[in-house]
Amino acid sequence: MLEQVRQQIEINSDLSREEKLEWLMNEYGENIARLAFTYTKQKQLSEDIAQEVFIKCYEHLDNFRHESSYKTWLYRITVNLCKDKLRSWSYRHIVLSEFFSKTKTTNKSPEMELVGLEDKRLIAEKILTLPVRYREVIILYYYEEMSYNQISDLLNLSLQTIKSRLYRARLLLKKSLEGSKING
Repeated sequence: MLEQVRQQIEINSDLSREEKLEWLMNEYGENIARLAFTYTKQKQLSEDIAQEVFIKCYEHLDNFRHESSYKTWLYRITVNLCKDKLRSWSYRHIVLSEFFSKTKTTNKSPEMELVGLEDKRLIAEKILTLPVRYREVIILYYYEEMSYNQISDLLNLSLQTIKSRLYRARLLLKKSLEGSKING
C-alpha cells in the first residue's frame, strides 16, 4: 500500500492541478460513479455525486497529504457525499441497468452468457435491497476488491465491525437469493 502511494506521488509530482484532476477522473471516475450508484440506486444522481466528488477533490488537491492512496481518498469523499444525500433524499423505485454490473468478456455460449447476466442482475438487485451498512461492505469487498483493512479505514469502522457486517450481509443476501429462487 505504501509503495502504491509512493508511485502515485512520483507519477503526479510533475503534473499541474488540472492534469492531476484529469488523471484522477480518467483513473477512478467510473468506479466513483458505480460506488455512488450502489448507495443512491439512481444513475443520474450517482453521476452528479461523482461530479461533486471531483469538484471537492480539485478544491482540496493541494491539501492531499498522501497518507492514503488517491483511490481511498476519493472513495471516502464519495461515501460521505452519498450518506449526506441519503439523509436528505427519498428513494422509491430502482431501475437496474448494466451500469451496476462489471461484465467480463468470456468465451461462453450466448445462452450461458445470458444466464450469467440474469444471475448478475438478480444478485445486483438483491444487494441493492440490503440496508446501506451491509450493502456498502459487500460492494467495497466484492465489486471494488478492497481488503478488510482498506474498508475499515475508508468507513472509519473497526476491523471486527467490517467482518461482522460482511458476514451478516452474506447471510441476508443468501436468504434473499434462496427466497427468490423458490418464488421465482
